[in-house]
Amino acid sequence: MKEPPSWYIVKRSAGNCEIIPSDQVGDDNLEIIEQWGPFSSEEESLARRVGLIRAGKCKPV
Repeated sequence: MKEPPSWYIVKRSAGNCEIIPSDQVGDDNLEIIEQWGPFSSEEESLARRVGLIRAGKCKPV
């Protein structure tokens, strides 16, 4: 049985943060400055991203 994907928040070089599935996270992506996760659901990662924006770690999109 296939496991549901986990989610990550990644900070791009422009300063904004995106929520992406775990299969898109790789060490070869040079645009990613920081990453947080994994999170079990997209909703949880969205709530965490809001917290990162409020803390000044990410720019809103």
